[in-house]
Amino acid sequence: MPELPEVETTCRGIAPHIEGQIVKQVIVRQPKLRWPVPEALNQTLTGLRIQSVSRRAKYLLFFTTAGTVILHLGMSGSLRIMSSDQAAGKHDHIDFIFNEGTLLRFNDPRRFGAVLWTGEPIAEHPLLKDLGPEPLLPDFNSELLYSLSRNRKIAVKSFIMDSHIVVGVGNIYANEALFMAGIHPARQAGKVSLIRYQKLAECIRVVLRQAIQQGGTTLRDFVNEAGKPGYFQQQLRVYGRSGLSCVSCNQPLTEIRIANRSTVFCSNCQR
Repeated sequence: MPELPEVETTCRGIAPHIEGQIVKQVIVRQPKLRWPVPEALNQTLTGLRIQSVSRRAKYLLFFTTAGTVILHLGMSGSLRIMSSDQAAGKHDHIDFIFNEGTLLRFNDPRRFGAVLWTGEPIAEHPLLKDLGPEPLLPDFNSELLYSLSRNRKIAVKSFIMDSHIVVGVGNIYANEALFMAGIHPARQAGKVSLIRYQKLAECIRVVLRQAIQQGGTTLRDFVNEAGKPGYFQQQLRVYGRSGLSCVSCNQPLTEIRIANRSTVFCSNCQR
């Protein structure tokens, strides 16, 4: 599933192509995604100018004067910039066509993605209003993690993956950040000290920034706006490396399940 770095990569890739552009037409070939695509989406968007494109958690937001398109890539979705005369493929479900001939195409083989519309203030939308802070912004810090974790018995990995605590720390990046911070992923969140949360908060930021710089991680389906994969998987230190040697101490890495998610760590380096 595309996580924060992949969504941020997509956001930065498509924004220069569609910001300031006027929507000429929206073609919906498959309305049955995770939630039904609004029936009047073409009528609603046609003639509107995309003022800006941004990201909140794993949601892409296309702002107009009348409202906002909320787009989620789901498990296998991608957005591609291409010429408007390029034929659609089997899983090309929605086209956003702009006056100057630019085409933004939403492809989603598994159809767990979403394209929605709201005319209300975006911060009040049910999908967004209860989300935690962005991990790369100043309101995410160790004091927040420490205060919210007190008396919590859940694994620290599950704690940092909770979008009400902090958004965008998916499974891949939780594994990597905990390894970098030297924290055992199954340790109870409430038993992690403030000093260790200071290290963890910084490692979360470092891992996410590194992944964004590499265009995200491509394990299965993800491609950016130009159809190219992300390359951060070449830098993964623990995720997907169960049984291989730890890059720090050469001990075999261990894999367990936490909240039914694959969790790989070094029992020697992480405590």
